[in-house]
Amino acid sequence: MTDARSSSAGLRATVVFCLGLLLAGCNGLGPRPAPPPVVAPPPVVQVQPPPRVETPPMRDPARFYTPAYMAGERPVRVALLLPFNSSRDNVRTLSNAIYNAAQLALFEFDNQQVLLIPKATGGTAGGAQRAAQEALNAGADLILGPLFAEEVTAIAPLAAGAGVPVVAFSSDSAVAGNGVYLLSFPLHEDINRIVEFATLQGIQSFGAFYPQGSYGERARAEFERAVGARAGRIVASASYPASSDGMYEPARRIAASYGGGNFQALFLPEGGAQLKTISPLLPYYDLDPRKVKFLGTGLWDDPSLALEPPLHGAWFPAPPPEGHAQFLTRYKRAYGSTTPPRIASLGYDAASLAVALATRPESGRFSAAALTDPDGFAGVDGIFRFMADGRTERGLAVMEVRAGGAVVVDPAPTSFRPRVF
Repeated sequence: MTDARSSSAGLRATVVFCLGLLLAGCNGLGPRPAPPPVVAPPPVVQVQPPPRVETPPMRDPARFYTPAYMAGERPVRVALLLPFNSSRDNVRTLSNAIYNAAQLALFEFDNQQVLLIPKATGGTAGGAQRAAQEALNAGADLILGPLFAEEVTAIAPLAAGAGVPVVAFSSDSAVAGNGVYLLSFPLHEDINRIVEFATLQGIQSFGAFYPQGSYGERARAEFERAVGARAGRIVASASYPASSDGMYEPARRIAASYGGGNFQALFLPEGGAQLKTISPLLPYYDLDPRKVKFLGTGLWDDPSLALEPPLHGAWFPAPPPEGHAQFLTRYKRAYGSTTPPRIASLGYDAASLAVALATRPESGRFSAAALTDPDGFAGVDGIFRFMADGRTERGLAVMEVRAGGAVVVDPAPTSFRPRVF
């Protein structure tokens, strides 16, 4: 979960779609308010280990899937690969929410030529490979998903062999490229945005408190790069294990390293229950959050953090909140009062992107040039664009945690064009 920036160039077809997507419901020109029609639930299948596919087979257009109601038409087939049948409850819940959000976008933008083809991956590389091959055999022009990095790695050769691009939901930039584009909230974008903002506020010396493990190492590498690029200094760092008991000694060490003023800000790339455990430990060991600015990542985009006094005044990057709030209102109207997981909105933006590009001539609608339009796109989570290497650049706001909820202290840009002063 970086930031965003008009004349004729700004009215290109891509951006027209973008503005409609982001501002739906704000200006009276947005999507219809009525809930979508009842749709079939996402598939639940038994995942069988697929045969190893070295060379993707040729696709037979005569066998492409066309439902009876679209007989005689040329549907734009968009596959949605998600772990609907994962063994983990939270993954199934997230998958269903992403699917619901994608269905909501199709209903609201009402391009009846777009045919969504959901496939269950099981959350494994083998299951994803099987699901991707089924989707390609069914004639998929574009693949949305899968969710996990290992799944993306598994399907990439199949999709590339068929000339079908993939818009995946993994945040691991290592799996991007060669026809795979990541529609996610990349860690490097979060860190770049918050370090840039902190530096502009005069902060030059930083401490960092990392979780142990691969995520923590990625955060460390990105933070060191971002701080170094802005001539800042990381003067102290420590890492901690996942166990609550194991956090005490590392928290004591990072607090002691402050030494009455060695750093101006402390980076905490953590979220959820772990962050709520860490945040009171630091003041306990005399690291005063009134003197040291705590900095977070998109994992802090969590309303419950307003109930954590040590985090009041802290900064974190997040998509502009207005568009996401409107999405939640429409989602709840369509599917009930339950709030979906935060990243369910990726399903909405992915499906909306597919709908917008589907209006282009068939020969180039999902081409690399179309997907990497430098003007980008705008969704319910702000503006974004795909880079040539498959990574995503986003326009993020900077939020400040307060007792009444997070507030914007630096707005997200609304365009990728350089500001004119």
